[in-house]
Order: sequence, then structure tokens, then C-alpha cells
Amino acid sequence: MESTEYAIIGAGLAGAATAWHLAARGHDVALLERATPANDAGSSHGSARIFRYAYPEEFYTGLVQEAKAGWDELARLSGKQLISPTGAVDYGAIRQPDRLAAVLAARGIDHELLTAEEANRRWPQIAFDTPVLWHPDAGVIDAHESVASMVNQAVTHGAELHNNWAVASISGSTGHYLLTSEDGMTLRAANVIIAAGGWLPQLLESLPLPSSFLAGMPPIEVRQEQAYHFPYVNGTEGGPPWPTFIHKREGWQAYGLPGGRDASFRGQKVAEYNGGKILPSAANQDGQINPENRRRVIEYVEQYLPGLIPEPYAETTCLFTNTPTEDFIMDRAEGITILSPCSGHGAKFAPLIGQIAADLATGTGSVPDQFRLAAQTRHAAAVTY
Repeated sequence: MESTEYAIIGAGLAGAATAWHLAARGHDVALLERATPANDAGSSHGSARIFRYAYPEEFYTGLVQEAKAGWDELARLSGKQLISPTGAVDYGAIRQPDRLAAVLAARGIDHELLTAEEANRRWPQIAFDTPVLWHPDAGVIDAHESVASMVNQAVTHGAELHNNWAVASISGSTGHYLLTSEDGMTLRAANVIIAAGGWLPQLLESLPLPSSFLAGMPPIEVRQEQAYHFPYVNGTEGGPPWPTFIHKREGWQAYGLPGGRDASFRGQKVAEYNGGKILPSAANQDGQINPENRRRVIEYVEQYLPGLIPEPYAETTCLFTNTPTEDFIMDRAEGITILSPCSGHGAKFAPLIGQIAADLATGTGSVPDQFRLAAQTRHAAAVTY
């Protein structure tokens, strides 16, 4: 029977980043993926994820700055442009652009605060309804290529990638775990790292973890999100450049970004944040678009995005896996590490998450207290980033 020092479950952004960092440090790593890395059933597929620095608190903005060093290193190693610069605009009655600007100023990040009129002159394709924060160093992450690059780095350093290895059960104890796949394959591992995203809820039920540790796990909400691609009024050429955007007003949050390869470079990807249905687990997703959600997003485009034709030419679903506070979960008990950097905003931190997870799994570094289960239980009120 094959054995390994570290078995990582899930080859999305978090799992691939962790495999890269552990293998680069000389550890024996097996990366187990239920399908193939960055497949469409997970949270790390496609070419369009927002990279931004704007957060309402310095904690996350500082982490983005740390993560950027990892992105730069991965780009150097892979020879690929993984983040395309676009800049970002944040606005809306409860987005608090002035608060975001204060955080960016404290961290030394280039930005501007604009009136709605100034922003409308600069980006006439967007109908701004409040003052606007602009920070030019934001951009769009190519998630699929990022995963591929990190997996390639892991394999280059000796990691073993196991595709079509869907974990059904994990048994044993520290140093002696037995992983069994849904089709009967087995693997022994001294340590296990769970980076399974929306499949985490169903795996938790069978993990050999202390009851006290599991009791501290916050409720995990898996959503089947929906996104729509709208064509540019002026086609792909001739119009003003589009930044990424987050528009947050009472009862509604929308986001958008250039769709890139996912949209054949023809338009913008627009979605209602956390507008999808709640699932027991990723295993229950059906890929079906909710007609009411489609109607809401089309109406939003009609009102606020005059630079787009309000008729989606493509649509898709993806998974968000949320904690009540929207903080990540990064914690360890015995030989099992739980890694769930999700809540819809984890992609931009991927290289740093891999570094922190490797530190946690090997006992060589610390994890921000905010990501520990004890902190999750102390902060019951939801916070939206």
C-alpha cells in the first residue's frame, strides 16, 4: 500500500498552494483530487477571480500585501501572467469607501476617493450612486492557470498528484491515517490536510478528530452561486477599460470583473454576492440557474451598468463555502489540518494560505488567531467583506 508524509485532500487553490509549499520544503506529499485540479465542480475553476486590496480592516489588507509576494514568485517560476491589472472600484451606501480608503492609506497602498460625478466621467460604463474608492493595483486572477502552476511546482519538487481520487473515509490516528477512496483505493498518511472546499461538511462527519475540536467548528454554509456574462455595448474594442467592482447597498451586493477566457473576452462577469441557494454539501450541486436570480442580475445591469447589453450570453454556477464571520478556517488537531480559506474571498490569498498551512501542518510557524476555531466561536456576528 502506498504511503506518504502528507496527504492533501483537494487540488483547488488552497490545496495546490499547500502542496507547492510543502513539497518545496522537501516533504513527501500526495495531492488527492476527486476529479482533476481546478475542475468546474469546485471553487477554483475558470479565469476570473478578483484580486484587490480594499478591506474594511487592516488585517486582511496586510495579508493581501503578503500574498502578493507569493503571486510574484509564482509568476516568476511559471513564466505566466497570473494576475491581469485592471484596478478596482468600490462604492454603494454601505460599502463605506472612505473607511476602505483609510485602511489603504494606513498600509501605503495607492488609491483615490472620487465623487460619483468624477467616477462617472472616468468610467461612463458604470452608473455610480455614491462616492467611489479607486485603487489601481487591483486586478483579475486566472484561477485555473494559478492552480496549474502551483500543482506543477509541487510535482516538480516531488509531490504525487492523484486525479480521480475521491476520499470516502479517513480512519486511524496521528502518524497512522488510512484514507479510502469512493472506488476502494487506499493510501496511508502520517498527516492529513483537508482543503476540500464545499465537500468539507460531509467529510467532517467521518474525520477521526477530538469531539472538543469538532464542537468548535462553526456552521459551514455551502452556496451554489450564479454568475452571468454580459456583452459590452461597444464590443471588445473601442470602449473604456473596465475595472473590477464591488457595489454594496442595503440588501444587495453585486460584483463584476472582466470575464477573460471564461467569457471569450467578450464581456463582463456579473453576479449577486451570496445570491445562490444553500446546499448541504458540494455533492448536492446541480448546476441549475435560478430564474429569479437571473432576473435580479439583469435588472441590476439595466440600472447600473450602461456599458453592458443586459442580455447574458453565458452563465455558470460555482461554489462559495462560508463561515458565519467570513473568516477562513485554518486549524489543526493531532495530525489533521482543516483548511477552508473560502467565504467567497479566498482566491487572492492562495500563495500565502499555502505557506501558512505548511507552517501549521509541520509545526514550524503560527497561524493568525482570527483563523483558529476558538476565534470563530467568539465572533458569532457575521461580517461581510
